Amino acid sequence: MSTSTTTELTPRQHRTPWVDDPYSHALRTGRGPLFLRRSDGWMLPLEVERWCAEPDAADTELLRRCRGPVLDIGCGPGRLVTALTAYGLPALGLDVSPAAVARTRGMGGAVLRRSVFEPVPGEGRWVTALLADGNVGIGGDPAALLRRVRQLVAVSGVLLVEADAYDVDERFTVRVEDAFGRYGEEFPWARVGSAGVVEAAEAVGWAPLEHWTCDGRRFVTLRPAA
Repeated sequence: MSTSTTTELTPRQHRTPWVDDPYSHALRTGRGPLFLRRSDGWMLPLEVERWCAEPDAADTELLRRCRGPVLDIGCGPGRLVTALTAYGLPALGLDVSPAAVARTRGMGGAVLRRSVFEPVPGEGRWVTALLADGNVGIGGDPAALLRRVRQLVAVSGVLLVEADAYDVDERFTVRVEDAFGRYGEEFPWARVGSAGVVEAAEAVGWAPLEHWTCDGRRFVTLRPAA
C-alpha cells in the first residue's frame, strides 16, 4: 500500500464534497492511486483502474446473471451499465458523483445523479438490482440499504451483491484520499463479507439464492423472501 503524506488544504478544499475531489479527478483520468482512509490511519485501496476498464471475468459472471431492466446502484464510471446496454438489456445507473454520471453518459449509458434513498423511477419493478464493487457499504448501514433496495426490486426479481473478499462486518467513517494527501469530506461506509450480507438481508426481507466467487471476488444473489 502506498504511503500518503498529508498536505495542508485550502478552505475551499475543506468545503468540497468528497464525490468531487479527488474522486472525480480519478474518474476523469481513469487512474489512481486512491484510498478510503479512516481517522485511525487505516487505508483501503480503491480499484479505480478496474472500475474504468472494460468488464473483467468476474464482471462477466455478474452480468450474465442479469435480466432486464437492471438498476446499477452506485454505478461509478459506468462499465456495467454500458456493458448491459451493449448486451441489449435496459439498464439505469444511479450515482451521486457528477464525474461518475458524466463518464457513464459519455460512454452511452443511462444514468441519474441521485442517491438510492431518493425517489427512483420504476420502484418495485426492477428485475435485477446490482450492488457491485462493495457498494453494499453505501450509507454505512447495510440493513437500511438492503431494506431500501427491497422496495425497488420486483417480487420476482433478484439483487446481486458483491461482498467483501474477507469475512468482515464493519461500519466506520472514512474519506477518499489520494497519494498526495488530498481528501474530501468524511462519510459513513461499511465492509461486509458474504455472511454479513446474508444476515443483514434476511433481517429485511431477502432470502439467499446463490453464492459464487471469481478471481478472488465474492458475490451473493438475493431474492425477495416469500
